[in-house]
Amino acid sequence: MNAKSTHDDSRKPRSDGEQSRIRLLQAATRLFGNQGFSRTSTREIAQAAGANVAAISYYFGDKAGLYQACFASMCEPAPDNIAQFDQPHYSLRQSLDAYYRQLLAPLLAGEDAQQLVRLFYREMLEPTGLWEREIHNNIKPEHLALVNVLSRHLGLSQPDDRVHRLAYALVGMAIQLLVGRDIIHTITPHLLATPAAIAEWLEYLGDYAEALVRAEQNKLQQG
Repeated sequence: MNAKSTHDDSRKPRSDGEQSRIRLLQAATRLFGNQGFSRTSTREIAQAAGANVAAISYYFGDKAGLYQACFASMCEPAPDNIAQFDQPHYSLRQSLDAYYRQLLAPLLAGEDAQQLVRLFYREMLEPTGLWEREIHNNIKPEHLALVNVLSRHLGLSQPDDRVHRLAYALVGMAIQLLVGRDIIHTITPHLLATPAAIAEWLEYLGDYAEALVRAEQNKLQQG
């Protein structure tokens, strides 16, 4: 009886603590995204999360640690994000479809996706070094993997500037859906209103991307 009671008591604080940690992350992500790192206080974050200021020190060390945790929790890619689209047996269309699915997965997160974009904006406007780290650790490897996929389907043994430009163009079409969400919601809100609408957009992105790759293939064949 005593052992069971001790076990139950030990589980409850961990559960409550995890909920407190999540609330702090959510509140901090929203406030950092809206106001920036320097203009957001730990007291303000704690109040918004319904937590004690001391909880920030306990879970994250300090405000900088909390900011890093917010950025990491929203930017960390899936462990297999590259493997999802970089498969040698995939057709061009299979690779393109899989690439866009993993890249635009945050769209299905609703309001969380908008907070992610705002946090990106703030980090680029008021850099703390996290955005540069994100580029080197995540964005660059994913870009190079896409370039390798395109080179394979273009019949090139080594990528060149043309393939890099093509990759940036393909990514740009998708990034517009993330950074331009406010614009899209103002002009044509139904195009991002539901998971079905997003799925339809993914299908169109695959069509557009395939056409661009085929156009590049034609240019290469013409010399």
